[in-house]
Amino acid sequence: MKAVLTFFLFIFLTTSVMAQGAKKEVKVATITVGVELNVKIEKTDVYSNKVARLYRFKNSRVKKALKFQTKKQKAKIA
Repeated sequence: MKAVLTFFLFIFLTTSVMAQGAKKEVKVATITVGVELNVKIEKTDVYSNKVARLYRFKNSRVKKALKFQTKKQKAKIA
């Protein structure tokens, strides 16, 4: 019985709150501005011999930095 009354009270309150008064939407004046694109593309030879580094070892600095642990993550002895 309590659940049924609570349900009806909830429905009554939500519908009454929704029916309080619809707020009118305020229209905003918009301004349109033209956009000019001045793009110059220069074609150059992009061939270069750059080497990407691959860290295979567990002790590399990058992996250590990415695998840090905070004090809260450490296990505590109970």
